[in-house]
Amino acid sequence: MKVHALFFASYREAVDRARLSLSLPDGATAGELVRTLRDRGEPFDRLPAEPVLAVNERYASLGTPLTDDDVVAFIPPVAGG
Repeated sequence: MKVHALFFASYREAVDRARLSLSLPDGATAGELVRTLRDRGEPFDRLPAEPVLAVNERYASLGTPLTDDDVVAFIPPVAGG
């Protein structure tokens, strides 16, 4: 299946792109997407092993199953006051 990863703010800067589409095996989870990206090495190994994610605009856990054409957003930490 094909899924689409979106990278925002510091994650976009770290991986030098805003979006990436890739193929994963049917039944893959959000956590498997993260591992697949990190296993690609530089620059994707800069992503945290347990980032905050949203799947199709809803916060999701690493165990969330993915389906074809899902959009997974990597949401960076936010600080401020």
